[in-house]
Amino acid sequence: MAGAMLGGSRTRLLRLISTASAAASTKPSSSALINNLLLLRGFGSTSTDCVEGRLNDATLFTLSIGKQHSSLLARRGSGVRGILTSASSSSNVEQLRGAREQVKEIINKYHCNPILVRLAWHDAGTYDKNVIEWPKCGGANGSIRFSPELNHAANAGLQNALRLLEPVKEKFPHVSFADLFQLASATAVELAGGPKIPMRYGRLDTSGPEDCAKEGKLPAAGPPNPAEHIRVVFYRMGFNDKEIVALSGAHTLGRSRPERSGWGVASTKYTKDGPGSPGGQSWTAQWLKFDNSYFKDIKEKRDKDLLVLPTDAMLFEDPSFKVYAEKYVESQDAFFEDYAKAHSKLSELGSKFQPSEGLFIDGDAT
Repeated sequence: MAGAMLGGSRTRLLRLISTASAAASTKPSSSALINNLLLLRGFGSTSTDCVEGRLNDATLFTLSIGKQHSSLLARRGSGVRGILTSASSSSNVEQLRGAREQVKEIINKYHCNPILVRLAWHDAGTYDKNVIEWPKCGGANGSIRFSPELNHAANAGLQNALRLLEPVKEKFPHVSFADLFQLASATAVELAGGPKIPMRYGRLDTSGPEDCAKEGKLPAAGPPNPAEHIRVVFYRMGFNDKEIVALSGAHTLGRSRPERSGWGVASTKYTKDGPGSPGGQSWTAQWLKFDNSYFKDIKEKRDKDLLVLPTDAMLFEDPSFKVYAEKYVESQDAFFEDYAKAHSKLSELGSKFQPSEGLFIDGDAT
């Protein structure tokens, strides 16, 4: 069952909503407001700071209580977790198109391209090609919305990405979470100047926390043997060396925050003023622009304000990886072509589609 059940008691749900509404009327602190929101939505974290931009806690609370309580009452037994932990059978083409337009508005407002890419990648990146059964194989199935997976150390801060997408899911309920996460990621890359990603939709969602992947599936930033570690993780998903290097180029977007990942510095000349919430250390100077500067900067290592992780440096140290990294330094077109294919592949890992051939919007079918 999706979400924590109310034990068949409509009265209990009414009391919960009444309590939350009363809390809002007494104007508690922002942390108290967000705690109430997270209780209703089933989150285990109380972080309120959006990675790229800030969301107002009171606005989020009003959205959750004011808009959702009537639909929760209408859906008997839907559970207190509400829309973020419900499951969609599959997606609707028109709603997918509408969702994409709203995602564009959110990205333009909050400059949240990087965290939306990260959310989708971490949902898909648990895939194991050696496991046949769905959803035990992991992958792009929306399971990251549940607390057991969201609370993995590698997913620190991603509750903020879920909050950003919450109003999209509310407005377009016939878009599955798995589709929404991947749609937002592809849209974020494109709006940052990156390539058009050929996308297929119609992914089914997992239905509960029992379907979450175990911790430790995602790549680490500083393993003892970076090249070996990255190959173990990405080969498990079915990628080759070219695809690994191409996907690494997505670090052209975003910043690393030491309080979340343990890597990077608190602030640099490129991040101290935002946009969005200031701070962190970026891999590139223009960290909201998708281009091939990541490969150029990693190769040169001339700017102390730019981040170079062990798993970045090894792209020019490992003989096989270096072939492709050098290629992308010289040709952004080659990088974009290979990246688009690899991103599309990543977005479908472990996905179960309905219909089986998938759904396509705006001529995405190739």
